[in-house]
Amino acid sequence: MKQSLRHQKIVELVKQKGYLSTEELVALFGVSPQTIRRDLNELAETNFIRRHHGGAASPSTAENSDYHDRKHFFSQEKNRIARQVVQLIPNGASLFIDIGTTSEAVSFALLGHQRLRIVTNNLNAAHILMQNDSFDITIASGSLRQDGGIIGESTVEFLSQFRLDFGVLGISAIDLDGTLLDYDYHEVQVKRAIIDNSRNTLLVTDHSKFSRRAMVKLGSITDVEYVFTDADVPAGIDELLKNKNVNIILQYYEII
Repeated sequence: MKQSLRHQKIVELVKQKGYLSTEELVALFGVSPQTIRRDLNELAETNFIRRHHGGAASPSTAENSDYHDRKHFFSQEKNRIARQVVQLIPNGASLFIDIGTTSEAVSFALLGHQRLRIVTNNLNAAHILMQNDSFDITIASGSLRQDGGIIGESTVEFLSQFRLDFGVLGISAIDLDGTLLDYDYHEVQVKRAIIDNSRNTLLVTDHSKFSRRAMVKLGSITDVEYVFTDADVPAGIDELLKNKNVNIILQYYEII
């Protein structure tokens, strides 16, 4: 079994059981204890599990992993998603760009466009986008976080003054019933404003978000018009999206 698939299975099992010992995981996957310990250490670094002596437990639902860790985790998948997203956005469009490392990957992929009008609460995205001098970039007001995100009541009020063609939206976790979840109550309010003021909301999420937990509810995955991801979604969510006519766009491989 490939490492990425084994990682996904470990996360799913720990989420279901709450705790699994190293010995149990060795028996389940038929690999060495050293391999399992390495897997658990890597998953713990990105907050997909909590590492305990002798095993692993479900991660905290109250705190996200470090920004620099998130930026590098599944980076290839995020870049593939981003290249698919920008094919939907025409030159001259207006769009929100949200907080999140996948949203930042979309910002890089947009640099080949022209005359975009962009409103963002993500300083990292703004720094990327300013490389294209045909873009009109507006940065939202509010409280600045250490990861470059801007949040708060004034951010919500600022974004609510606009009505834009697209909203590029990241998310921290998606429950099996399709509930969109995040860690920060104030960030969720900003995301809600982006959904409410976008003609088309584009949810950009790598496959790992379908096996994560967070404690603050944003809404339903059916609140968006498009879901961009890099692998098949859980069967229940797939059925939900089809029933609500939400477009799901999968990007398994590099676009050649």
